[in-house]
Amino acid sequence: MFSSSRWLPSRRVQVVIAVELALIGLVLIGAALAGPSSSDAALAGAPHEHGVPTPGAAKATPQRPAAQTDRTQVRDQISGLVLPESHPVSVSIPSIGVRSKLVDLGLDADGALDVPRDPALAGWFSRGAAPGALGPAVIAGHVTWDGAPAVFRRLGTLQRGDQVAVTRKDGKTAVFTVSRVARFSKSRFPTHAVYGAIDHAGLRLITCGGTYDAARHRYLDNVVVFARLESVRESRG
Repeated sequence: MFSSSRWLPSRRVQVVIAVELALIGLVLIGAALAGPSSSDAALAGAPHEHGVPTPGAAKATPQRPAAQTDRTQVRDQISGLVLPESHPVSVSIPSIGVRSKLVDLGLDADGALDVPRDPALAGWFSRGAAPGALGPAVIAGHVTWDGAPAVFRRLGTLQRGDQVAVTRKDGKTAVFTVSRVARFSKSRFPTHAVYGAIDHAGLRLITCGGTYDAARHRYLDNVVVFARLESVRESRG
């Protein structure tokens, strides 16, 4: 299922600098892939099993990128269409038959990212960028749950050019076009590529993939879909 991760983020209306997002990603991957117990959770596993520092370690000794991105510089280099922040309501991926309401993924009492309680629903990390706003918005979901297919069971079959539509509370639907679909070992998760500052409105869809390790009750890899905002339409109704 979706793994729980610990974050140290703060919400941004216009821009999130690279150091903040890199730290968020590092902490997220370290702990966030351990969710509620399920024999084949989409993002399951203890923090140390992913080959990254535990949340506590990451918090105590944050790693700063060699070159920090100046907020003003990023804002001045915005590329393409960017919308104001607005709470996302649902996600639709026609090419793989996904249509799901979005639940908010916040932090639990231990500072770990909550996971969707329902394997049929995807979740949006509500302290990150909103889909359509500047930065990489993150939506995650389970690939399987107790042996049964879950909401993102076919995420890895997406192809470049496929579309992902996110309906927002402001009545707009942000339409993203997939630019890349990749699978990464959890021990070599590309934190900066997924969570680092970007000059456009991006989207990251994440689930588990690869070989399932029955002894450790977890998948060995993560599937990440990278997409970019291409158009906006008014939501019906």
